[in-house]
Amino acid sequence: MTITVERDVFPLAQVFRISRGARTEAQVLTVKVTRDGVIGWGECVPYARYDETLGSVTEEILGLPSDVSRAALQKLLPAGAARNAVDCALWDWEAKRAGKRVWELAGLPAPGPEITAYTLSLDEPDAMRAQAEKNAFRPLLKIKLGTPDDMPRLEAVRAGAPKSKIIIDANEGWSAEVYKDLAPHLVRLGVALVEQPLPAAQDDALLGMVRPVPVCADESCHDRASLPGLKGKYDVVNIKLDKTGGLTEALMLRDEALAEGYKVMVGCMVGSSLAMAPAVLVAQGAMVTDLDGPLLLAEDRDNALQYDADGVHPPVAALWG
Repeated sequence: MTITVERDVFPLAQVFRISRGARTEAQVLTVKVTRDGVIGWGECVPYARYDETLGSVTEEILGLPSDVSRAALQKLLPAGAARNAVDCALWDWEAKRAGKRVWELAGLPAPGPEITAYTLSLDEPDAMRAQAEKNAFRPLLKIKLGTPDDMPRLEAVRAGAPKSKIIIDANEGWSAEVYKDLAPHLVRLGVALVEQPLPAAQDDALLGMVRPVPVCADESCHDRASLPGLKGKYDVVNIKLDKTGGLTEALMLRDEALAEGYKVMVGCMVGSSLAMAPAVLVAQGAMVTDLDGPLLLAEDRDNALQYDADGVHPPVAALWG
């Protein structure tokens, strides 16, 4: 088997801001595995928050043995972007070699569309209200917050999209005191979920805290090994393949989290349809699906995922799986 890695850049439709900074493009790594004339594809988005760079992740991937199997991969690389791209490429290869879809190989029911959140990037309140008005037809909006001045932004979005369900991603930007102060207003404004309100290293402050709105672990939850540290703090876990290290671990994390009483959110980094495709399988029946990466791009891959009023649809075989 040969493994190749390419860097691809996808311009964004508009500047995308979170509390940590802004970007105008998505930089991804595209992995191709080739064996016996069959090619499997995968994509990952290295994330600086987890000390990943395009270069470091490329080195991890190219350092793998040429005969790596999906089972061996789980021990050779840690959870993260590098393992994700290779794991998903191997799933794609296995499906093509077998002439089946990935969900058949995994013993899963045939997937259907899932309503996905659409993310409004962090901006001034008037600009966020304008974003909300433009996207008020969407049933689920996600707001990037995490600043000392979030209430005017939230009020503006609710005014701009009075009928949409709203979830919030604070990106570790709040303190325990800020979250306590905001919680009653989140209820008043009909917020359905708060994602990672506190820094992962400080989330013990959530122990014993009243959570009138469900709180979701993102940066605090990577794979199954994260689950013991979440008890008493979170109600929901956000599963992202770039955190779990691929579809293999993501499916096991989903099952174990549900068995332990957590709800599941399935999220993404800002990437193309190739990165979202495996995550659609994990998102089946999830409390929240947040796979809007391709909707934020100015251009996407060929055979891109279909998005419509029913949500994000499973990938066609020409894209992945």
